Amino acid sequence: MRLFLFFTLLFSAVLNAEDERPNIVVILCDDLGYGDLGCYGHPHIKTPHLDKMAEEGIRYTACYSSAPVCSPSRVGLLTGRSPNRAGVYDWIPEAKEDAKRPDNRHLVHLKKDAITIPKLLGEAGYETCLSGKWHCNAMFNSDKQAQPNDAGFDHWFATQNNASPSHENPRNYVRNGEPVGPLEGYSCQLATDEAIRWMKERGTPGTDQKPFFLYLAFHEPHEPVASPAELVAGYKDVARNENEAQYFANVENVDLAVGRVLKELQDTGKDKNTIVFFTSDNGPETLDRYKSARRSYGSPDPLRGMKLWTTDAGFRVCGIASWPGTLQGGQVVDAPVSALDLLPSFCELGGVVSPENLDGISLIPGGGIPLGRTKPLIWCYYNSINEHRVAMRDGNWKVLAKLDGGSIQKTSNLYPGNADAIKSAKLTDIEIYQISEDIGESNNLAEQNPEKLSALTEKLEEAYRELIADSPVWTR
Repeated sequence: MRLFLFFTLLFSAVLNAEDERPNIVVILCDDLGYGDLGCYGHPHIKTPHLDKMAEEGIRYTACYSSAPVCSPSRVGLLTGRSPNRAGVYDWIPEAKEDAKRPDNRHLVHLKKDAITIPKLLGEAGYETCLSGKWHCNAMFNSDKQAQPNDAGFDHWFATQNNASPSHENPRNYVRNGEPVGPLEGYSCQLATDEAIRWMKERGTPGTDQKPFFLYLAFHEPHEPVASPAELVAGYKDVARNENEAQYFANVENVDLAVGRVLKELQDTGKDKNTIVFFTSDNGPETLDRYKSARRSYGSPDPLRGMKLWTTDAGFRVCGIASWPGTLQGGQVVDAPVSALDLLPSFCELGGVVSPENLDGISLIPGGGIPLGRTKPLIWCYYNSINEHRVAMRDGNWKVLAKLDGGSIQKTSNLYPGNADAIKSAKLTDIEIYQISEDIGESNNLAEQNPEKLSALTEKLEEAYRELIADSPVWTR
């Protein structure tokens, strides 16, 4: 197994001069399946730009999001900490200011005092931009809750959740607090238009321009899926139906948008001074799980489960890093990495002192992680489809646990009505899998390997109790 880690072949010392610090671009998809790209084995979807990006950079086979669903995943990426610590336990529904939900989900948001990537980099002299999907609050574009600018974005062009009424011709984008109104085009391309306009005058090597951080968060391929007719036509002969062709074309449209970003960087000479990291917020949606999920043909293969599961298909995602001239191309990294690791890694590259008490770790060689991850990854998703709501990845092992034998009711939030029961629940029915050899989590080794079960259970108990003690309860 190749255990090169994130940016393994970076220079021995992180660049010191402010004008030499790299620009940083994070491109995040929504509900993209682990097997949806050509370079991850999809037999039909055309993703030449991402395939080339992987060929010339690093492709991660064990890249994890910070949650198996959108809002907490985004919060984890931005903060470098489990989203449970921010009180974001599930996707955040849009709420009216006078909402009185009994579970208090209308209160949930990434708070103004949260430490984030754009805040830290912005304080160090970076310019920052969000373009695309926000989904980190219930009251979007309202002074009742923190907004993207409060999280550190100098410029933002975003929606609360999905592009509406679909990816085609959305009407719900807001730019820096001002509603944009009806737009023509497809959301990933519109978000890319905004990003390119913003990048054009920033981060030019050899000038006194400040470096930049761009967070380009596509809505695709989340429902409601809508794709250009000319792309859909290219899949009529391989797709099982029109809806699957729409999905395949949706992913190709994302690839085209990524290609535009990479071309812009190359055309302006910024590519050799810019790190690009491409990933997804969680695994693929389940077909027909809800009424409008009729085009959710994402592929979790070869993983077990889908989005909303704590098996790996819920949060094991694609991960591709590119930095021409700095990263050695053609690397395939099998060691586990996480979206939580982006914040401390970017801090090191940007010359920023990383905050304490992070769940992510710096994967830069200077960060002291030479070969493998020593800190386990832990997830607790109280609304999971499968009954094992707590999961851990520790080295080559995956651990799953129920809460009180599965008797704890599913919930999307911690509030006074359920907090005591959840915080006192015991971890039970623990399963262990040697995930490096059993990627589909098909062979539970708990009975066969009692010593390993005991050791992993102890480690899970410790990590879970620490996490639950730091998980806030939303009260009015």
